Amino acid sequence: KLCWSCHGRTGLGDGPAAKGLNPKPKNFSNPPVQEQKDGELFWKISTGKGVMAPYKHSLDEESRWQLVNYIRTLK
Repeated sequence: KLCWSCHGRTGLGDGPAAKGLNPKPKNFSNPPVQEQKDGELFWKISTGKGVMAPYKHSLDEESRWQLVNYIRTLK
């Protein structure tokens, strides 16, 4: 429920808030995302990247790892 506004309901980077963002949110199904190590994705979710906010304060560690696992299902 935190990611969809930018990354879209299916992770394609086409959420309603994506239109005004530069750079655009990543499409989770693209190879450059899927080729990243789990730890890289976890770190980006935790600390944020660019205009993406950090989620280490709003999501516990287990939830952030669950997001990494979910991103893996979108390839």
